[in-house]
Amino acid sequence: MPFVLSVSYEVSLRYEYEPISLLQLDALATSPGTFNVIIDTTKGSRNKYAYDMSRRVLFLKSRLPLETVFPFDFGFISSTIGGDSDPLNALVLMDEETVLGCLIEVRLIGVIEAEQTKDGKTVRNDRLITAAVHSIAYHEIQSIEQLGRRMLDEIEHFFSSYNAMSERIPCNRPFRPGSSSVKRGKRNTKFSWR
Repeated sequence: MPFVLSVSYEVSLRYEYEPISLLQLDALATSPGTFNVIIDTTKGSRNKYAYDMSRRVLFLKSRLPLETVFPFDFGFISSTIGGDSDPLNALVLMDEETVLGCLIEVRLIGVIEAEQTKDGKTVRNDRLITAAVHSIAYHEIQSIEQLGRRMLDEIEHFFSSYNAMSERIPCNRPFRPGSSSVKRGKRNTKFSWR
């Protein structure tokens, strides 16, 4: 007579916590003068992801053409709203790519002030240039002026090309050093830079 093993069990999945939106996380990091960026597109990726606020997930938004990749991790700052009605965007300089959804403590080192025109409407869509606090290669960088002209030209070229591919009309202004001031409000955090 063959041996028969019968196992019966019931699995119940239940969350012991209420998941929150990534957009509700605090923009301010633990160290003075730093803030949090959530990575939505990793260095070296041709895929551009975005965060869907209603479903609370990252989704594939678009693909870059062959041989075009993000030069550094790219993400957004929670609890902020930019001129385009999305959270503020930030390029994160660090040694290696991270993973999607990773929260990274950064400091602002510069800004590409930009406007974009889409469907006849022009809005501000600045790109914050930041350095990861835990980076080895960029740990001591305090201003974009320390990066060198070639790197700045390549970053600016990437964003110009990216905007052209997405049918936006960029009106980039020159890079400028950035230092941030932060005000915490009831529903979000306000950033300004000089």
